[in-house]
Amino acid sequence: RGHDPIWLDEVNCTGTEDTLFECPARAWGSNNCYHGEDAGVICSGNSDGDQVRLVDSSSRCAGRVEILHGGRWGTVCDDGWDLLDAEVVCRQLDCGRALAAPGGAQFGRGDGIIWMDEANCTGMETALSACQARPWGVNNCYHGEDAGAVCSDSILPEPPQLRLANGSHRCLG
Repeated sequence: RGHDPIWLDEVNCTGTEDTLFECPARAWGSNNCYHGEDAGVICSGNSDGDQVRLVDSSSRCAGRVEILHGGRWGTVCDDGWDLLDAEVVCRQLDCGRALAAPGGAQFGRGDGIIWMDEANCTGMETALSACQARPWGVNNCYHGEDAGAVCSDSILPEPPQLRLANGSHRCLG
């Protein structure tokens, strides 16, 4: 259950819209809901263990590599980490081609579990979890060895963000 304001109610998308904001819905913030009715999404092809993300940079297409396994996010060790491994991450995130595969926690040290060590991708896999590696969580690493990826789309500007302007507060304008 969420705890912040409920912004959308009675959303009625056709599935062809580019963003959720293009879907017909009640007026922004107008709802008859409670947080027990919060909506969620499960995307195909992103089952637990297949999700990756790049964090701690100014772009979603560059950063420290983190992978979801067993419902927990963890890092990837840079032992054996190379451009072929980063290529799989960039493809999985729809971020273009891999430009670099920095190690040594270039994007900062993660915390928690180190899920993957000695990743050995061919570069053709559709998900990082499909690459050969040591068993989940088995490693000889510390977070100073966290792997990163820089993808070609990281040099493109992020899509514009929506905001309300000239109103008396941030939710009016």
